Amino acid sequence: MVLRARAARWFELLTAREELAGVLRCLAATGAVELESHTDVSAAHVLPQLRAALDEYRRLAQRYAQYWPAPVDASARPEQHRAPEELAEAALRQLRTWVATAEPLVERLRQLAFERAELVPLEQLLSEPELALPDLALFAAAGPVLASRAYTLAPETGALAVPPSVLVARVDGGPRSFLLALGIKEQISAFDDHLSALRARRISLPRELPAGPAAALEWITSREEAIDEESGRLQRELQKLDQTLDIGAALGSVSFIEWLVSHVPELTVTENFAWVTGWTSDASGALIEGALRRSDLQYLLRFAEAPQGLSRPVVLRNPAWLRPFELFCRLLGVPAEGDADPSLIVAMLAPLMFGFMFGDVGQGAVLIVTGLALRRRYPALALLIPGGVAAVAFGFAFGSVFGRDDVLRPLWLRPIEHPLTLLVMSLEFGACVIVVGLLLEAVQYFWGGHARLWWRTRAGLVVSYLGVLGAALGKPTLWALPAGLLWFWVGSASGVPAARWRALGSAIGESIETLLQLLVNTISFVRVGAFALAHAGLAAAIGGIVAGIEVRPLAWLTLAVGNLVVICIEGLVVGIQTTRLILFEFFIRFLKAAGRPFRPLPSPETRGLSR
Repeated sequence: MVLRARAARWFELLTAREELAGVLRCLAATGAVELESHTDVSAAHVLPQLRAALDEYRRLAQRYAQYWPAPVDASARPEQHRAPEELAEAALRQLRTWVATAEPLVERLRQLAFERAELVPLEQLLSEPELALPDLALFAAAGPVLASRAYTLAPETGALAVPPSVLVARVDGGPRSFLLALGIKEQISAFDDHLSALRARRISLPRELPAGPAAALEWITSREEAIDEESGRLQRELQKLDQTLDIGAALGSVSFIEWLVSHVPELTVTENFAWVTGWTSDASGALIEGALRRSDLQYLLRFAEAPQGLSRPVVLRNPAWLRPFELFCRLLGVPAEGDADPSLIVAMLAPLMFGFMFGDVGQGAVLIVTGLALRRRYPALALLIPGGVAAVAFGFAFGSVFGRDDVLRPLWLRPIEHPLTLLVMSLEFGACVIVVGLLLEAVQYFWGGHARLWWRTRAGLVVSYLGVLGAALGKPTLWALPAGLLWFWVGSASGVPAARWRALGSAIGESIETLLQLLVNTISFVRVGAFALAHAGLAAAIGGIVAGIEVRPLAWLTLAVGNLVVICIEGLVVGIQTTRLILFEFFIRFLKAAGRPFRPLPSPETRGLSR
């Protein structure tokens, strides 16, 4: 954990071409590497080969993907240590061999699935006990001049345009409606088109169907069992073929190739070697070297100065408990190299502001539980935990538990009874936050080697601001206001001897604008106390409603619903206000957000292959 943002470190790694795939997997697994190419000699000739391999895979997947097993990560196997294009070609050979052998099995499975799907509506028709159906066996045997049809109608189907020589019988059976039709073949075909437009589904009538509903149902059940048995046998043959050809590993290789094409830039590749370059957040290099050694890969690694012309990504080095607070900084961007990383300070300020505005023991506890339950699925909600802890602490200070003030004695005060105190405390807190922002700006000047410039100019504005703040304690401190302004004006003008009067005019305008901004920013923190009063007022309103309900179960229900509304609505509003104060009253003093974020190479996945 450091207060200063650092640039990522440049690394260069040489490895054998056949071990490039393993090296890329290993680097991605560290989560500490961002690849970037910087030479004119590139692997551009390799990428078209890989994309062509993926195109062939997707053509095969459109027809056969549902019959393939899940991809398997086989990167630890020795045979996987080969060049990416060789890895892709080997995987495609396995898939082509599988297709040549499995095609008859797949085709038969499709036929069986279609036949079974066709039996379902016929089984539904025959299973309706109240329908007076003709003998469907004779109905299915109509011909050669006549043709017969059976349909399942859509629920909203109205009147039908029936050809004159077609006989129809519409029967309703519970939620479904059925239609039987008999007529000349040509007119039945035209009737098919009419019913297709009405979203009717044709029911297949097998010629093997025996006479009588009971016998027909028995035949359908027997046929479905036979289909299931044959389908199971074919599936087992496919599974055996998958194991023989190791299709899971082949699909895992394709998944890796897809990841490589999507996330890895063009790398320098020769006939025997591959050159991997980029940035790392691993300052010591121990993480990368340890991962490569454990994978038993051959490599040469060095850390060097970054080539000219490349934009260095910035790394925020914070422990896990502090990383959720990086969200505030990333809303504007990331600090430039050498600028302040305010995450540690935000970790103190944000919970304090949130808890002050949302002070309640019970509601804060609900936020803590919610944050603990959802932080893995939604990492940003981890901020609810420190916010909830601060809300519980201020709840004890204000004597509030689930909006009730008759349970605890306040350790400090009740907001409703001391509104002016809350507003004054908010102003004082805001002034402290602004001063911290000004100090961080000064620190950045010192880090950048511009300490003398800060003392000559910006220090005067700090003195003026402190003089205005000190006026609350005594009027003599107001002398610091003109003294600080004069300090800033003279220092700014003296730094530009060739255009002294122009610099003086600019300094006068800048000083007035900056000082007004500082005062407005300070006054904005009054909203912290105002929202604390609003929260207390809502709690009092809910308490008054509950006190007026004589039926205790209903009163408890009202209290629960009221607290839920406060937690959801006011908790969101208070969170927004906290974010606004940090971004536009605190960060504006020092954060330039001119850095490029470090984007680590994502780890390849063996799931979610595009079809």
